[in-house]
Amino acid sequence: MFKGFILCMLCCFGTGLLSAHEAGSDKDIFVSYMKTVRAAEVHSISDLMDETAKFFLGVPYVEMTLEHEPEKLIVNLREFDCMTFVENVLALAETYVSGDASWHTFIKNLEHLRYRNGEIMNYTSRLHYTSDWIYENQKTGAIVDMTLEIGGVHLDMVVSFMSTHPENYVQLQNHPEYIEMMANKEKEINSRRYYYIPKEDIGKCDAQIRTGDIVCFVSSIKGLDISHVGIIHKEGAKMTFIHASSRKKKVIMNDESLQDYALNMKKIRGVMVLRPVLCLNAGE
Repeated sequence: MFKGFILCMLCCFGTGLLSAHEAGSDKDIFVSYMKTVRAAEVHSISDLMDETAKFFLGVPYVEMTLEHEPEKLIVNLREFDCMTFVENVLALAETYVSGDASWHTFIKNLEHLRYRNGEIMNYTSRLHYTSDWIYENQKTGAIVDMTLEIGGVHLDMVVSFMSTHPENYVQLQNHPEYIEMMANKEKEINSRRYYYIPKEDIGKCDAQIRTGDIVCFVSSIKGLDISHVGIIHKEGAKMTFIHASSRKKKVIMNDESLQDYALNMKKIRGVMVLRPVLCLNAGE
């Protein structure tokens, strides 16, 4: 999925702390999150990602929250689309284990996840296509793509939507020179090799998918790569996911299993599975 045009295709604990949607500012939410996760005494990266995702249950779904000219880092823990939800969950988890669980560290982590080489140059330096986001964040060691290892097959994927539909992007309309830059980046993205798990085969791979993994739904729409993302949640024999739902207009834990959800969505071909690379004892 790329940020800025397509909608995410589908979508606190009782600790006495402020919930994410009750807090007054992003910094309030950050402080409340840190207190909540410390109180939860997580013992694994899977638990940390899961508790972080659950902290935001009920937070409103809002699209187009990153659009600003000139380009700058937007920090918004009060509302999410599907990708900003996953980005913020991962950035918060990285911050928690970093040994410097400060607001400044969180800001830097978020910036490094969202922008190529962690640098904000202009609109094109943001990682709009999720496939590009995966590639760049694998290079920095933030995640590892587990798809091939757990049973994925080759995926023929060609992205082109942004450069061929510039009318859908204010920044591309205002800066026509960015269109060629995006087209060149799309060519680079298309030169890479990709794997996915066809939606009919998700159930065969569920034993190798963990709570806290990032799931990316591969789109069948021409020119697009990923249409939706979320965080895996496993409970007993059921594997589902937590996501910012455009249908429910908030962050939810999906009622359907991951496979049933994918099978029921005609424009989803299958999934990619990413695993956060975090050391839980880094802050000790």
